[in-house]
Amino acid sequence: MNILLTLLLAGLTMVGPLAIDTYLPSFPAIAHSFDASPLLIQQTLSMFLFCFAFMMLFYGTLSDSFGRRPVILVSLVLYIVASVVAALAPSIGVLLACRIVQGLAAGAGSVVGRAIVQDRFSGAAAQKILSHIMMVFGLAPAIAPVLGGWLQVSFGWRSIFWFLSAFGLVMLVAVQRALPESLAVKDRHPFHLGAIAGNYWKVLRHHHFLLLAIAVGACFGGVALYIGSAAYFVMNILHLPETAFAWMFVPLISGMVIGSALSGKFAHRFSRRQQVWLGFAVMLTAGTINVAYNAAFSAAVPWAVLPLFVYSFGLALAMTPLSLIALEYFPNNSGLAASMQSFIQMLLFALVSGLVAPLLFDSALKLAWGVLACLLASLAAWLLAQAGQPVVHD
Repeated sequence: MNILLTLLLAGLTMVGPLAIDTYLPSFPAIAHSFDASPLLIQQTLSMFLFCFAFMMLFYGTLSDSFGRRPVILVSLVLYIVASVVAALAPSIGVLLACRIVQGLAAGAGSVVGRAIVQDRFSGAAAQKILSHIMMVFGLAPAIAPVLGGWLQVSFGWRSIFWFLSAFGLVMLVAVQRALPESLAVKDRHPFHLGAIAGNYWKVLRHHHFLLLAIAVGACFGGVALYIGSAAYFVMNILHLPETAFAWMFVPLISGMVIGSALSGKFAHRFSRRQQVWLGFAVMLTAGTINVAYNAAFSAAVPWAVLPLFVYSFGLALAMTPLSLIALEYFPNNSGLAASMQSFIQMLLFALVSGLVAPLLFDSALKLAWGVLACLLASLAAWLLAQAGQPVVHD
């Protein structure tokens, strides 16, 4: 049963990354199709990410009030409709509108899925399940741009949105048939705006929670920087074709998958504090090597992407214990806390990939420095979160 639940929740978590990464190889083709500038095409990604982050504020709260299943089902229906219209889009304006709706709908699985884990598991068991979900989910960003490149070459960019529609439909059927409700009616919170606003304010005032959420989002910002720069990095810096996105995404995501697998095994052997410090040590090593390599050489495969593997490996080691430490501050509002945590993480992702990446993606060395800056910001938040009181509950 746990295996089925893990696969189902991982699939729901994959909805967002697939919508982000699958169409990246089609940026030039979409720009040509609508006679649009590269900057305007970049906004189809940026607007998706900002809407994705914004709705993460509310999915957890909605699921705390109305149950986990209804929120996921409604969001999947909206996602499917937006994907179908995007596949038929007659103009860049319609495509941008569809991406906005996709972004609003795509985040429910990752937020509510985390709350479902908190509903059913605790302690090391929760960390193990979340690590397994991360491990399976990690396949999406690795496969998505490769699949998108071949779909683009074989059938054109519209086929990518037909694929996203089909995946959304598969997940809708799977949730309807195989995902039971995990939040009993007696445990739900009444949907009173005043009480909900009070709960949000309670979370916002908890500076240790906020610092831990920022720590997760900032270190993930290093990955966001490369994802936001993917089309330019692969085709202009590495001088590879649109079918070669695997050179960037496979190392990036395989590190995360392997790190997530080890994080699950470490759950019963090491404290969360130890795992977080190990993750930071690995990421710092990778970030330093990345800067040194790009300062000395012109970026080329495989050397330009090996530090990405090491960085994402360290990220996966630290990310799950960091997330669980933060969520345990609010055991009676796990959905709302998961929403706030996901919102902060995705807001930072959107800011880095949408605003910072265009400033840096013309240079491999600038990208490397950007990753190191994100990591140092994350490390500072982690250190501040520990000041004054112990924040790690092992």
